Amino acid sequence: MLNIENLTNTEININRLEDIAEKLTHREIDLTICDNTLIKKYNHQYRNIDKATDVLSFPLEGNFDNMPLGSIVISADFVKEKSDEFAHSQTDELTLLFIHGLLHLLGYDHEIDSGQMRTKEKEIINMFNLPKSLIVRVEEG
Repeated sequence: MLNIENLTNTEININRLEDIAEKLTHREIDLTICDNTLIKKYNHQYRNIDKATDVLSFPLEGNFDNMPLGSIVISADFVKEKSDEFAHSQTDELTLLFIHGLLHLLGYDHEIDSGQMRTKEKEIINMFNLPKSLIVRVEEG
C-alpha cells in the first residue's frame, strides 16, 4: 500500500505505482512528491549533500512485516526536467524514479553492488513497458 503526499501539481498514476510496489513487497511505502527546495533540504539534513537530487530513499531499520518499508521522496522539478530531456511523459519519469527509490528501500545499492540493482531495474522497466531512459542514463554515466 502506498501513502502518497503530493506537495506539487504533478499527476501521479497511483495504480501503476501500486502495481509495481505489490510486485516487490507487501509492506507499506510512504511516497512524497516535492520541489527541489524541499528535497535539497532533506539531502543536506540526512546525507550532508547540499544540493537537490531526483530521488531519496529512507528505509526503516529492521525487517518487521507489520511495519512500513520506508519512505521515498521524489523531486517534481527533476521529473519535469528529465521527462523533457528524454522525451517521455512525466508519469513515466516519476515511475522510473519510484522504481529506483523502491529498490533502495529493498536494500539494493548501485554504489556498492556488482550490478544487481541495475539488473533488477531493467527487469522491472521491461515488465511494465517503461521507457529505457533510466537504463541509458546509468550506462552512459
